[in-house]
Amino acid sequence: MLLPAMAFAQSGTNSPYSQFGLGLLSDPSTGFNRGMAGVALGMHESNQINYQNPASYAYTDSLTFIFDVGAAFQVTNFKEGTRKLNANNSNFEYATMAFRVAPNFGMSVGIMPFSNIGYDYFTSNKVSEGSTTYYSTSYNGTGGSRVMYVGAGWSPLKNLSIGANIGYLWGSYSRNVINAYSDENANTIGRYYSAEFNSYKLDIGIQYTQKLGGKNSVTLGATFSPGHTLGGSADLNEVSTSTNISDTTKYSHDKAIAIPTTLGVGLAWYHGKKIRLGADYSFQKWDGCKFPDLTSKGYVVTTDAYKNRHKVTLGGEFVADATSRKYLKRVHFRAGASYATPHLKVNGHDGPKEIAATIGLGLPISNSWNNRSLLNISAQWAQNNATGLIRENTFRINIGITFNERWFQKWKVE
Repeated sequence: MLLPAMAFAQSGTNSPYSQFGLGLLSDPSTGFNRGMAGVALGMHESNQINYQNPASYAYTDSLTFIFDVGAAFQVTNFKEGTRKLNANNSNFEYATMAFRVAPNFGMSVGIMPFSNIGYDYFTSNKVSEGSTTYYSTSYNGTGGSRVMYVGAGWSPLKNLSIGANIGYLWGSYSRNVINAYSDENANTIGRYYSAEFNSYKLDIGIQYTQKLGGKNSVTLGATFSPGHTLGGSADLNEVSTSTNISDTTKYSHDKAIAIPTTLGVGLAWYHGKKIRLGADYSFQKWDGCKFPDLTSKGYVVTTDAYKNRHKVTLGGEFVADATSRKYLKRVHFRAGASYATPHLKVNGHDGPKEIAATIGLGLPISNSWNNRSLLNISAQWAQNNATGLIRENTFRINIGITFNERWFQKWKVE
């Protein structure tokens, strides 16, 4: 559990858009969901962990202990006008486990990402036409946030399950903006932003499954997560330097950061154990969430740094025969796509919207002592784009390993 916490210190992005708000939102899905672009709210599997809807824990196999870890590797192309730049990143993403506690009652424990910050760039221009003095501004920042959680799912009635994740959300960031002139005698102004924040995070889920006859069934899922203000402080140190004389002005605000209320609904169709198709819609009420910012009124806590976010996800999976002796028939083939509206504001304008498409495989791991584990691999293309601003095209490889072992099997002697 400590390993992924330390790995989160490594930034998994180089996006300039991560300098706004809490940064870019991370994908909270595990390996099998990611192959379907993250569709999850109506999904429940006996041998996979679905963190996004805790009601799914109720369906965990009674003989199984599941441990799931994942990492991501990506290449991003940034384009602004005629200028292009590529950047590579890798990051340890998540670690979760799940197990059955009692009939119709399952639990999960793990650590998941929430947001990510990482960027480093600068601009440089002449002070005036014909001048030999340049004015430059450098921007750099790192940080992010994550959730360590304990969750439970229970099925009190046939076909109905409810569940909840209760987690500890914490994070920090460091952002620097430095204005300087090529003339050594000119003033240099540096603004150093930092914050540490923490609080609880609660996710509530419900699922209802309706048999349609034959091998067909549909599951309707819904989730709710209340928004609230986080604890901790946000600080700004403004340093003005001139001819080796430095003057520092300090600002600080407590409880200046908030997370949004989130609602989600999803529908999944199952055809036996061969086909799974799902569709999700989620709404995050970022509008009105608090965040500290430097404005014409000074360093103040604002409520207009964000806008509401809507996301639609479609995805599915096909496996010919999960119990076949032939390897290819046991391979899971997955695909999905998603679209999300902006939740960030960039200088008062809409930030980037996101379009993504994913394909994936679930490869069975078979040896003399285990034939239930899966290697989940997916390839994703994602584009972040805002009118008149930088366009980002990212190719990402997600790798997850689901260790699925029989820990609770009772032996009988005749």
